[in-house]
Amino acid sequence: MNAVRKKRLFIVLAIVAGVGIAVALALSALQQNINLFYSPSQIVNGEAPLDTRIRAGGMVEKGSVKRSSDSLQTDFVVSDGVAQVTIRFHGILPDLFREGQGIVAMGKVDDSGMLLADEVLAKHDENYMPPEVKQALEQSGMSKQYEKAGEATQ
Repeated sequence: MNAVRKKRLFIVLAIVAGVGIAVALALSALQQNINLFYSPSQIVNGEAPLDTRIRAGGMVEKGSVKRSSDSLQTDFVVSDGVAQVTIRFHGILPDLFREGQGIVAMGKVDDSGMLLADEVLAKHDENYMPPEVKQALEQSGMSKQYEKAGEATQ
């Protein structure tokens, strides 16, 4: 192999190695920013990773909202009709947050199975339900029950 071909080969190998490193770094960064959705049933069954930011959602159980009198901390229970998960949120809840409505919370599950949320998203009108929550309710067979309850409150 002559010197010119050898030099070209090293350049091509360097470019391929550089592109490989760039792709590996990009995939690593993307993987750290993924927030997968878990239903309350999946969280209770231990399928949700601990101390990893996830999205969880369901219907806020009636009578479950407990607000702290001296801080912005709120605890409430979310259900998919099969299992229930307690969510603790410290901050101002959305205006449309209320019992019997679908929500999606983002945060980390602790060792006790409670979701420590840093963000809570509520639906934007009476007919909307987050797609993940709707799918979780359909899988549990409880979507009809929540639709009837929503019609009764209107």
